[in-house]
Amino acid sequence: MIEYLLIVLHVVVCFILIMVVLLQSGKAADLAGAFGGGGSQTALGSRGAATVLTKATTISAILFMITSLSLAIYGSRRSGSVFEQAPAPVSAPASSGASSAPAASAAGSEKEKATAPAPPAKAAEPAKSPAPK
Repeated sequence: MIEYLLIVLHVVVCFILIMVVLLQSGKAADLAGAFGGGGSQTALGSRGAATVLTKATTISAILFMITSLSLAIYGSRRSGSVFEQAPAPVSAPASSGASSAPAASAAGSEKEKATAPAPPAKAAEPAKSPAPK
């Protein structure tokens, strides 16, 4: 039950994080930033006041990390390995020479030989014409 609640919360946080990041404008989105003016001269751009979108991005990123870690921890404690959960492969027993399958195939091949059309007869070779002189 807890796992499903975490998955739903994680998906909701993912959508919120995507929307908040896409709604923000870039640091050099103005016309001066395109030509190298303004805040684009610094390494990371000019630092303005934190807006509601940047605070929402920070909060949703933290929630995303927490839900990701909690899902990973919960999943690792729940089961050891995928290979341990898989059923063991079933091998077919080796067939013996006395089984009915080879006898049926041998009988089938005899019927095929009896009904198969005979190969075409060899055509007579054309008469050789004398070599020109």
